[in-house]
Amino acid sequence: MKSAEVTSGIQKIFDLGPDNLSQLRALESLCFEYHWTEEQFRLGLERNAFFVFGYEEQGILVGYLAYSIVLDEMEVLNLGVHPRFRRKGIGRALMLELMHKCREMNVTRGLLDVKESNAPAIGLYESLGFKQVGIRKKYYPDTREDALLYDLDFSQ
Repeated sequence: MKSAEVTSGIQKIFDLGPDNLSQLRALESLCFEYHWTEEQFRLGLERNAFFVFGYEEQGILVGYLAYSIVLDEMEVLNLGVHPRFRRKGIGRALMLELMHKCREMNVTRGLLDVKESNAPAIGLYESLGFKQVGIRKKYYPDTREDALLYDLDFSQ
């Protein structure tokens, strides 16, 4: 995949790779109780099984978005923002960058799941046009919460 870099003042969105694993793992451990291992990240990135955008502010990684693209379908795998930087538009900026990339690549559909208790994330996804299409009961291993399934048709 072509490298993405969007810079605005002192904020920057860019592609993360295996060289960024320690920063990525440190950020993810601040964002989630249940998180991916370094090995999962490394193998996924090295094998292009998924891709990750990072959001840097003043030289510090404060947000990331992991996603996969298969044929014409995109799936958001993880979106994390450092707890001290939440509710500042970082998740929205990462999602908008991904949606822009998807349109450039002629991706027609976007998918994601979110914990039913995560009202801020649900509000973000719905504000971007994602529609709830289903539920997976007791999906998340850390809380046994239901996952709400969302879909976005990029052709509309």
